[in-house]
Amino acid sequence: MTILTARAHAKVNLHLGVGDAREDGYHELVTVFQSLSLHDDLEVELLDQSTAEGSIVRSLSVTGLGAPAVPTTPDNLVWKAIDMATELHRSQGGAPLPMIDIRLRKGIPTAGGMAGGSADAAAALRVMGQMASISTADLLPLAARLGSDVPFTLLGGTMLGTGRGEQLVPLLSRGTYHWALALNSAGLSTPKVFHTLDDMRAARPDMARAGDIKELSAALLSGDPHEVAKYLANDLQAPALSLLPQLRRTLNAGETAGALAGVVSGSGPTVAFLCESAEQAVDVADYVLDTGVATSVAVAEGPAGGAELVG
Repeated sequence: MTILTARAHAKVNLHLGVGDAREDGYHELVTVFQSLSLHDDLEVELLDQSTAEGSIVRSLSVTGLGAPAVPTTPDNLVWKAIDMATELHRSQGGAPLPMIDIRLRKGIPTAGGMAGGSADAAAALRVMGQMASISTADLLPLAARLGSDVPFTLLGGTMLGTGRGEQLVPLLSRGTYHWALALNSAGLSTPKVFHTLDDMRAARPDMARAGDIKELSAALLSGDPHEVAKYLANDLQAPALSLLPQLRRTLNAGETAGALAGVVSGSGPTVAFLCESAEQAVDVADYVLDTGVATSVAVAEGPAGGAELVG
């Protein structure tokens, strides 16, 4: 029995500047991604049966954090990633691939603004890269088709993302950054958060925007978390707080506990607190959980790598 295991890393947006909606419905983004040690694990068991047509996925099961909310059908991004990579392999004259059973163990919150589904898709692409000898260069276009965050979660590290977030440039960064993560089971719909931002800007044309990343880039070069904390910014934070007002209490709790800064991660509802040490991250997480303003908490450090084969 052959089993391939890949690790899918969460992300946090240190900066997320959102432009106005484009004609295609997407928003132009300027974002700084950082990958985190928080992860999901994807196990792919290669079966004896091979097929030259149709999907190679026989089954997909999910356990762990938020598992009941994760689909186990072909519309799951993991399944889609496998099917897309299989199609590419066949179009290039590749040999029949074995059928597979997929087991996904969740450690990243579902619908939490940390790109859990995107990271899982990236991990699936890594597995297919191994199974079908597909290079990272050939996987990246598939990643972009799967979703705006998938290319970054495939590569990891610290990067500037533009366009929909899929156009990536590595950013120089020194040091290790420690995070306390406040998770919320309520979940937030990413499209709804973006639409709410559009409505808020229409009502208030002078609404503040995140601006450029010049100061943040310099802070990352310094390796000083106190400097980086000054420039955390997210245009989606205001609409996320509007849709889920209790997140204000979460932000206040983390900062009361001594975090250097807190920011809603992506479209939320996870709140990420940058801390000066691993010990402080644990203390902040414990305080936030004790005050009852989060469903659960986690600690993580970054930057981590992208999706990777393990074991």
